[in-house]
Amino acid sequence: MEDTIDLTDPRSALDLSNIRYQLIRLEDTIIFHLIERVQFPLNPTVYIAGAITIPNFCGSFLDYFLTQQERIHALVRRYQAPDEYAFFPELIPSPILAPLKYPQLLHPNTVNFNDELKAAYIKHILPAACKPQVADRGEQYENYGSTAVNDVACLQALSRRIHFGKFVAEAKFLAETEKFTDLIQRRDIKGIMREITNEAVEKQVLRRLELKARTYGTDPGDNSKDPKIKINVSAVVAMYRDYVIPMTKEVEVEYLLQRLTSPTPEAVTKNSHWFLSALETVLSFIS
Repeated sequence: MEDTIDLTDPRSALDLSNIRYQLIRLEDTIIFHLIERVQFPLNPTVYIAGAITIPNFCGSFLDYFLTQQERIHALVRRYQAPDEYAFFPELIPSPILAPLKYPQLLHPNTVNFNDELKAAYIKHILPAACKPQVADRGEQYENYGSTAVNDVACLQALSRRIHFGKFVAEAKFLAETEKFTDLIQRRDIKGIMREITNEAVEKQVLRRLELKARTYGTDPGDNSKDPKIKINVSAVVAMYRDYVIPMTKEVEVEYLLQRLTSPTPEAVTKNSHWFLSALETVLSFIS
C-alpha cells in the first residue's frame, strides 16, 4: 500500500481500505500539529476581529494569516486537489503552475464545512487542549505569530480529514447504489446517517487516538513513574468524538444528498467568477 492515496487513480482513491489508511495517517498529522500548538497558551486575542491592528484588514489575526497562506498555497495548485478545501475559497488566486489533471472522483457538490470546523476549533477544541492562561499579556509579550502558524497547520489537517468524508460517501454509494439512491430520493437523512455509521469502528478510532496521543506526547526517555505528557489526551479524544467524527458524517450526509443532483446555475456562476473576486480583494489590499 502506498504512503499517500493516489488521487489520479479512481479505483485506488475510492477504495475504502485505502481511504481508511489515509484517515489513520491523518490522525498522526493532527496529533503532532496539536502537540506543537498547545506548547503556547490559548491567546484568545488571535481570534478576535480587530484585536490586532492589521492594515487594510478588519478580521482576526488568524483569518489574516490563513488567507495569506491559502493564497500562497493556491499558487502552487494545492486547492486543485480534490481532497483540499480552502477556508476562504473566494480569495484564492489562479495557480502559476500548469493545472494537474485529476479524474472526476467526486460528484459535483458545494459541501464545505470549514466555517463550522473553525468555529468549533476556536470555541471548544483549543480551550480544552491548551493549558490555562492567567492573562493575555498582549502583542509584545505573547507568541501570536507562532500561535497562528500552528493553528493554520491544525485547521488544514482537520479540514482535510473531515472532507475525506466525501470519498467515504462516494465509495459507499458506489458499493450500494440502489440502497443509497432510495434513501437520497426520499431525503431520509436519518436513514442515510444510520447506513454510514459504524459505532464499533468509531470506538476503535477513539481507542487508537488515546493510545497515539499518550505515546506521541510522552518523552521516550522519561522513565519516571509519572512521565510528563505534552498534550491533554482526553482533549484529543474529545476532539474526535465530539467534532471530527460527527462533522465527517455530516459531510458524508450532505454530499450524498447532492449525489443525484446537478450543480445549480448559481454555484456554477460563483465558481466561474472566483478569480474576479480574488482580484478585487487583492486590489483592495494594495489600494
